[in-house]
Amino acid sequence: MHLLKKILAASAITALAAGCTPSAKNDPIATSGVEPTGAIEFWHPFTDREAKAVDDLVSDFRAKFPKVTVTVKGEQDDGKMIQAIGAGQGPDVAMSYSTDIVGRFCSSGAWIDLNQYIQRDKVDLNRYPQVIKTYTEYRNKRCAMPFLADAYGLYYNKSIFSDANVTAPPKTLAELADLAKRLTVKDKDGKLQRVGFLPLFGFYENSPSHLGPMVGASWLKPDGTSNIGSDPKWTELIKWQKELVDWYGYDKLEEFRAGLGDEWSAENAFQQGKVAMNIDGEWRLAFLKDQAPEVKYGVTSLPVNDMSRSGAGYTTGNVIGVAKTSANQEAAWALIRFLTTETSSIVKLCNGIRNLPSTTDARQSKDLVVDDNYRVFLDIHANPNTSTTPPSSVGAAYQDEFSAFLQQYQSGEAADLAGGLKKVDDQINNLIKLAG
Repeated sequence: MHLLKKILAASAITALAAGCTPSAKNDPIATSGVEPTGAIEFWHPFTDREAKAVDDLVSDFRAKFPKVTVTVKGEQDDGKMIQAIGAGQGPDVAMSYSTDIVGRFCSSGAWIDLNQYIQRDKVDLNRYPQVIKTYTEYRNKRCAMPFLADAYGLYYNKSIFSDANVTAPPKTLAELADLAKRLTVKDKDGKLQRVGFLPLFGFYENSPSHLGPMVGASWLKPDGTSNIGSDPKWTELIKWQKELVDWYGYDKLEEFRAGLGDEWSAENAFQQGKVAMNIDGEWRLAFLKDQAPEVKYGVTSLPVNDMSRSGAGYTTGNVIGVAKTSANQEAAWALIRFLTTETSSIVKLCNGIRNLPSTTDARQSKDLVVDDNYRVFLDIHANPNTSTTPPSSVGAAYQDEFSAFLQQYQSGEAADLAGGLKKVDDQINNLIKLAG
């Protein structure tokens, strides 16, 4: 889900593809109605408050299926999971924080195809929005189920807005740039004390995947090759971003960023009032309540270049699957089915960690806790123009190649935008070719 984690995951996935992994079992599955038994191990990436919410839900599963023993291990990233599967060990049930691994996991067989279980147990996939169905399968192989969903919006500090007599958040990219400048504060030496909006790629959630929907940019062509250099919308976004970076001064922004707190700590720059507007996911609502309850803020959909796209944004989510090395795939599927298809489970987890429901019935449940800010993200997720990054056999590597170039371009190290994007296309296409 987050840029640094995506990069680490992509490296680990490459290692999995290059190495040897045990063959998946080909035994026929049990008939419908079998009672799951035995022991399974469940790995997930959550910590602290979010991990407790997962533990509570697993306790509900244990109560419903007392013959299944579940061992839960939190703080497990994709790299650890991939290495364990490659060694023939690891979890029975594995969760990833990134949908970008689905293409590689499905194509390599690291996670088994769940279609046989879905068909046997008559799981209605029409309960899931189309975009979610898209990012949980690859080439007709559904090796993952959605473990809630995420959407990205623009957070803004109401106190800072009020002090500057700003009455509404920006709706367009031009308005965002104007407000970013207006709300920026410098000392007498020109050093940044507060920024209206920190435009650097690589800052917190500022990745091309999260910002691309603001202009409706596309990633891949129908044949799976890169479309980055051919889509003028990427050029439009990059030029907008670079102009704002240059207004601040790249070196001044880097100096300012160096003094900001970690994204996941109470020292988060938005929570500290160092950044007036910031792109982030719906989970920030819970962090603000927990770490900075005194901050007065609002949330809106991402600013866009074309008002016909107003209300749209980027969506992703955690995904969960059965590892090919699992010795108890039946019980592993039972846990996944409980976590991802039962409305009461989905709603309870949404209320616990404040992610978005992955099914239409969970979204409509009277038990789902919804306030005005949370509803903004529900609406973004439901917007027909909201998009996600497409699955690929190279996982997130195509995004990482692009991100590496953007880091060079925003700093001035690379000056040829058109040539750089063409090179990015070539590098991505070579990776896809090598992956077959």
